[in-house]
Order: sequence, then C-alpha cells, then structure tokens
Amino acid sequence: MAEVESFSLDHTKVRAPYVRLAGRKTLAGGVVEKYDLRLAQPNREALPTGALHTLEHLLAGYLRDHLEGVIDLSPMGCRTGFYLVVEGPLGEEKVLVAFERALRDVLLHEGPVPGASFRECGNYRDHDLPGAKAWAERLLRQGLRVQATVPLEGA
Repeated sequence: MAEVESFSLDHTKVRAPYVRLAGRKTLAGGVVEKYDLRLAQPNREALPTGALHTLEHLLAGYLRDHLEGVIDLSPMGCRTGFYLVVEGPLGEEKVLVAFERALRDVLLHEGPVPGASFRECGNYRDHDLPGAKAWAERLLRQGLRVQATVPLEGA
C-alpha cells in the first residue's frame, strides 16, 4: 500500500487546535499544498457530525473569502478537523490568519446554511448551526497555532 502522510503523524504529540502543513507537491503548473486544520484533540474528542457538516459548508465559502487558491476543504473521517487543499505556496501563517477570519465569519453567520437543501446536499438533515458556532467560538477562545509535523518514531 502507498504511504499516507497522516498515518506517519504521531497523533499523541500534536496539540489542537492548529494549522499544519501536511504536504506539498510541485506540479507542472505550480505548487499544491495540503493543510491539516485540526479542531479537536486526536483520540480525546471528536466533533458531532452535524456541527462538523455545517462547519464544512460554512468554511468552504468563508475560507475562499479570505484565501486565494482554495481547491478543496474536506472533513477528516476521524471528525477532528479538515484538510484544506490550496494552490501554493501559501505558508502556515497565512492559512492560520484566513482560518481565524473564517471562524469569525461562522460566528456571525445568520440565516440558512449554504448548500444545505435536499437538492444541494447529500445529507441535508445532518446540520447543526448552533453547534458549528459553538466550535468556532471555542477555537477562537483557545487560539489557533502552527503545529510542526511530529513523525512517529521509526517512520
């Protein structure tokens, strides 16, 4: 099986919430970077699916408002954060600032969740705007930081 970057990260030594450069690929047309936007401490907590799903919908738009070159934002299956894929190079600090601004936008969001109707969403019933706002407030209160990659020993 091919090597997967996240499987070589020592999840016991990282401290959420954080932004971490998880990968960089140089392609013929430029650079693509993948960032680990970690909201919850691995193996200690996980976001409820409704809050995570709503954050995905809101951050997909709000991150694009503050950061050029966003390709994709995808939730982690472990429900502890997101992977952000961008045209780079951007750098962790620039991503961190954009992430903080997007979280502030989540706190101010009023009205329906974008893309959360039966026709637009594959699981439109599983949204929780108050839960998403609570996580955004928690992350901003705790303060985001840049996390270095901590590889597993022997990896």
